[in-house]
Amino acid sequence: MVELSGQRNAHKGVLIVHFGAQYCQLIARRVRELSVFSEICTPDQASKALASGRYGAIILSGGPRSVYEADAPRLDAGVLDFGLPLLGICYGMQWATKALGGEVVRAQDNAGREYGSATLEVGDDAGPLFSGVPTKSQVWMSHGDEVRSLPRGFRRVASTSSCREAAAWDPERRIALLQFHPEVAHTLEGEVLLRNFVFEVAGLAADWNPGSIIDETIAALRAQIGDEGEVVLGLSGGVDSSVAALLIHRAIGARLHCVFVDNGLLRHGERQAVEALFGRNFAMNLEVVDASEQFLADLRGVTEPETKRKRIGHRFVEVFREAAKKHAHARFLGQGTLYPDVIESVAAHGGATSTIKSHHNVGGLPKDLDMELVEPLRTLFKDEVRAIGRSMGLPPEVIDRQPFPGPGLGVRILGEVTKEACFVLRQADHIFTTEVEAAGLEKRLWQYFAVLLPVRSVGVMGDGRTYEQPIVLRVVESNDAMTADWSYLPEGLLRRVSQRIINEVEGVNRVVLDITSKPPGTIEWE
Repeated sequence: MVELSGQRNAHKGVLIVHFGAQYCQLIARRVRELSVFSEICTPDQASKALASGRYGAIILSGGPRSVYEADAPRLDAGVLDFGLPLLGICYGMQWATKALGGEVVRAQDNAGREYGSATLEVGDDAGPLFSGVPTKSQVWMSHGDEVRSLPRGFRRVASTSSCREAAAWDPERRIALLQFHPEVAHTLEGEVLLRNFVFEVAGLAADWNPGSIIDETIAALRAQIGDEGEVVLGLSGGVDSSVAALLIHRAIGARLHCVFVDNGLLRHGERQAVEALFGRNFAMNLEVVDASEQFLADLRGVTEPETKRKRIGHRFVEVFREAAKKHAHARFLGQGTLYPDVIESVAAHGGATSTIKSHHNVGGLPKDLDMELVEPLRTLFKDEVRAIGRSMGLPPEVIDRQPFPGPGLGVRILGEVTKEACFVLRQADHIFTTEVEAAGLEKRLWQYFAVLLPVRSVGVMGDGRTYEQPIVLRVVESNDAMTADWSYLPEGLLRRVSQRIINEVEGVNRVVLDITSKPPGTIEWE
């Protein structure tokens, strides 16, 4: 893995201590939206990270535990000795309160418990954090514990009807504490609060931009790969692998060997489009490997989603290993892993988060992998990757291409994956995507694709009974894939798509619409 953090000495960032909040990464995203670098670490990594001198402020995340529990997340109180501005959110507020001599208790008789929206009342002398915030504002609460007494040096600056100490401020130590969550959209002034903390309280500079990301990433890549190392990278043609390839190529040039794997699980015309695009625009070494028969053989009889993902991931690595044998110094495997991939696959930062699903480029790699991973995008969100791609000259057809999972149609065909099922889904998906794009709706959508279900239903076609499979249409809007809302397409478009799929795709007699947001669902079905 590329340790980008070790190269960030040109500017100060924000270190976010992960106490187990499922959406801790939203804090990181909100800070980066302010053009300030942020990085997440576990509590036991915080002191070492701060000692590097790379950070100018600390944010303590929320979490599901109580600070007085024996197995609650622990942070060395020595982090407070660095003298950096600090923002404690929910559990982070409670930890700081306890560490500094205040008192945290379980809310009694539900009086102090709050879950959902609450009205915050801000005092007259609330300090720089609340500059520009109205005296009354909607915030989002999620806590069963409360601060009974603040540590010495703090003053209460805001309350709700159920939470006396909803916000506190210590001007001497520049420590701000919030019982509510400024990172979520339900806190209406959350962006203002975070902006005030980063710039007014911490005095950081807005110097995190595509140019700085590119320069630092290239330097980190050169340091990791060395002067002779060679990298084999799986190039899918999507924005993630394409940007990863451009960064690595700029770092080491012809020592990058791109491999496009036809796994038999691709969308309509995908192989031809990638060959044409990278042959036309970029002077990269590109090898096309048709391994479709091996992938489909690996998936024969397999229905469990995690098993499918792992088998697909294992086969990818085997193909790359074979490709690497052609190059004497190719001991590195390049991947376009993104931060949301890491979050969904593992409790990546040691918090009490739960694994949602493995990704072929995170949780599906074999333990005996004899290649070192090179992952230049591992700490980045999708919008940051797109911004980098634009600045590096990637064409719109790559930058604006909707995400496609590494396992491809393998996780959009529920149940056993067969050549015949791929053929059916590929046709249906092509009809759907081309109709959406013909209607000019693709720019406002994050993803729009078809799913094939392993069930059959009765229908009537040509006065005859049918007993065939349904196609599910999945359409979502999102900024970063961490959360997503389903999107309802125009009725005429949906009617046209349904008619075309049923008329043109043999084996399908029903089309249904998925209207599930994320959470509780995921964007992909498997």
